[in-house]
Parts: sequence; structure tokens; C-alpha cells
Amino acid sequence: MAKETIDMISFKIISNVGAAKSLVMEALYAAREGDFALADEKLKESKQYFIEGHNAHASLIQKEANGEVLDFSLIFMHAEDQLMSTETMAELVKEMIEMYKRIDQNKIN
Repeated sequence: MAKETIDMISFKIISNVGAAKSLVMEALYAAREGDFALADEKLKESKQYFIEGHNAHASLIQKEANGEVLDFSLIFMHAEDQLMSTETMAELVKEMIEMYKRIDQNKIN
């Protein structure tokens, strides 16, 4: 596969997971302010972007699994790093939102 193709797919991953990461942080900020409906909305939207990035990543893995040789690309390594860190961040933020919900509920009771 041409390096240009790998780079274009890598940029697709970076772009989509970057948008997902921003939305995940917006969800956390909304939860911190007590707007849990907005937080849930942001998480759902972020998941769509994450899925797009994940699908682009999976397309490269499938090509290599089918025997196609992929050239080394630092940009692709960066894309994978962004994908993994966004996935980790999203899981942590979901837990933090649950903590905010419990704190908010304890204020009411």
C-alpha cells in the first residue's frame, strides 16, 4: 500500500478521534455543571466519531491481515496512539460523570 494512502487513512483516524476526544471533554464539563442530559448527548456524539476512527483503523488491520504490506508510518503510529488514548479517556470520563451524578444526588438528599 502506498504511504500516501496510509497517511490519508491515518489523518482520518486522527481527525475523527480528535473530535471524539473534544466531545468527551465537553461531556465532562457539562456533568461538572450538573447538566447530565447534555453530558450524555456529548458522549453519544463522541462515540460516532470514535467509531469512524476505529473503522478506518480496522481497514488497515484487515489489509495487513490479508497479506498486504503496509509501510511504516510515524503518522499512523500517532493515529493509533490518539485512538487508544481517546478510548481510555472516554471510559474514565464515563466513570467521572457517574461520580458527579452521585455527588449531585447526595446534595439533594
